[in-house]
Amino acid sequence: MLTLLFFARLRELAGTARLEIDDLPLPLPLTELTTQLRARNPVLAEVLTVGRPLRAALNQQMVAHDSVQVMVHDGDELAFFPPVTGG
Repeated sequence: MLTLLFFARLRELAGTARLEIDDLPLPLPLTELTTQLRARNPVLAEVLTVGRPLRAALNQQMVAHDSVQVMVHDGDELAFFPPVTGG
């Protein structure tokens, strides 16, 4: 299972702070994962819009959200947030 976390404005767009996904063929490169998430869910398509400024953290480590080299595995936690968030 993959846990997705959304913060700040992205949480508002997603309508939730947390999603658990258990039907993806993991591991996947992060770029392929976001492509699949956009294709399967119109809400996630809005949240993960191509060109939207995003920051991402995989298992609490910052990663490039558009990286083909970052692999997402079963059991990972992937967080998305805008470049600037408030308290």
